[in-house]
Amino acid sequence: MEQWTQDSTEVRIYDLSTRLTNKSSAFETNPHHIEYITHTESIHESEKLFGIGPEAWRGGCGWAMEKVTLTTHSGTHLDAPYHYGARSGGKPAKTIDEVPLRWCYGDGVLLDVRHIDRRKGADEKDLQAELDRIGYVLKPYDIVLIRTDASKHFLEPGYQYKHTGLRASATKWLTDHGIRMIGIDAWTLDRAFDVMVEEAKAGHTEQLWESHYWGMTQEYCQIEKLSGLDQLPTAFGFKVMCFPVKIEGASGGWARVVAVYEN
Repeated sequence: MEQWTQDSTEVRIYDLSTRLTNKSSAFETNPHHIEYITHTESIHESEKLFGIGPEAWRGGCGWAMEKVTLTTHSGTHLDAPYHYGARSGGKPAKTIDEVPLRWCYGDGVLLDVRHIDRRKGADEKDLQAELDRIGYVLKPYDIVLIRTDASKHFLEPGYQYKHTGLRASATKWLTDHGIRMIGIDAWTLDRAFDVMVEEAKAGHTEQLWESHYWGMTQEYCQIEKLSGLDQLPTAFGFKVMCFPVKIEGASGGWARVVAVYEN
């Protein structure tokens, strides 16, 4: 958390983004790798590009840079409606570069689902009960954050199976209230894949990826792999900013997600 005072207003910003690191690259389902190029190693690039060597650079140091191999769904990112299917509500689904900025900035509300069994998943009744508990009424364009605390295990193999996800009824209920951005501190907004796959193999395929598939009926975005939701001091009374990187025609984009409190 960073804090400062500006024009007599106290501002606190909480970073809700995950750090992309090689420490988890070995077991990530969406693999990534970061190659670090040092100040001295980049001198070789300057010789190729400009024909000048270390003697031309102050202290013999060029620029530091990194080469990153990843997917658009690595680290903290937004899923665009196009991720769920080619069409939504009978129209072409929006790609990440077409997502309205209006969806990406709004009043935040934090819903805690840690007490709900991960196999059952959270339905609309669970979300309404949590809203009643914290004393909040949803309005269009609120940004709803789902707390599971799975993010505390992001550096551990198997973290993607530790959360309670949303059932389609919950996602539909939120979008019916005008919510267009839902975030979660887990690998997916749906229930964990081990649960869904087990049920699908038993013949219950209708529940597989059900919250994602709801986006084929009603457009919405979801933020996956948030972290630090346990650090937020209140369940509402803050703004969320989650602007994605613009990648042409892409199904998702990375974002630095923050919660902003002003007194």
